[in-house]
Amino acid sequence: MTRYSTPWFSVILLVVSLSARAAEIIACGGSRVVIFDANQPEGANPKLTWSWDVKEATNLPPQYQKLLVPLDECKPVRTNTQLLLTSSGGGAILLDRKTRRTLFYAQVPMAHSAEMLPGERIVVALSTHADGNSLELYSADQSENVLWRDPLPSGHGVIWNVKHQRLYALGLSELRAYSLQDWESHTPSLRRENTWDIPGTSGHDLSRMSADELLISYQEGVSVFHIPRAGFAPFTPLANVEDVKSVNYDPQTQHLVYTKAEISWWTHHIYSLNPTKTFTFPGINLYKARVSSP
Repeated sequence: MTRYSTPWFSVILLVVSLSARAAEIIACGGSRVVIFDANQPEGANPKLTWSWDVKEATNLPPQYQKLLVPLDECKPVRTNTQLLLTSSGGGAILLDRKTRRTLFYAQVPMAHSAEMLPGERIVVALSTHADGNSLELYSADQSENVLWRDPLPSGHGVIWNVKHQRLYALGLSELRAYSLQDWESHTPSLRRENTWDIPGTSGHDLSRMSADELLISYQEGVSVFHIPRAGFAPFTPLANVEDVKSVNYDPQTQHLVYTKAEISWWTHHIYSLNPTKTFTFPGINLYKARVSSP
């Protein structure tokens, strides 16, 4: 396999030193979501700009609070005004950052990732279901009403790509691409267009790097998937980092963050590569972290 060259990363190191553009890191674990300034000094217990605890989900049916622990992924959506949260405890919710109200909820066993799709629809990747591991599609204004389902072994990541108009989904050992079908009807669905074997096992995280590239972490490493070429290549900046659980890059602020397993599946640290920093949360078992423009 041809080793992936990353000229973008060397450019990032130069741009960051000249730019003070804001970026915030969003992470979750246990029952908490935390958001803080990515440009602050590294160290333990960063100063938070926003935080939320599952106990604050007062407009949820009571039984759902316990399904939201532990939180796995907290993804900013709708220009960062809302958060999509998933939990291996069995729940997925859409949370408004300003009002802190829950706008959507679903009971989905072992929910690892979710994504907002066009037309006010939400797709959730889960690992355990009575009908098998799968992707599930919902309307954002109709909690619990499953519109479509497709088997996916151990779903751990979903990303919508605007340029290519495809949903990319990461499973245990494969990456899939889906197109939207009958999207304006009452029975929308996703059509599987392609499936690729990932260059590793136990897929952990899927995120976007650019309009044409995805970042994929798995048990053995991190790869870049180039969409037009439909090819994988090693992601050299993390070549020597083992068991990366999440990896995320924000092209607007040129920040890249990742987490890696240190306590079984969990970690107390968030690592930034540009510039190099480590943020520590001693009291939270973190899984995934995201960086984005506020």
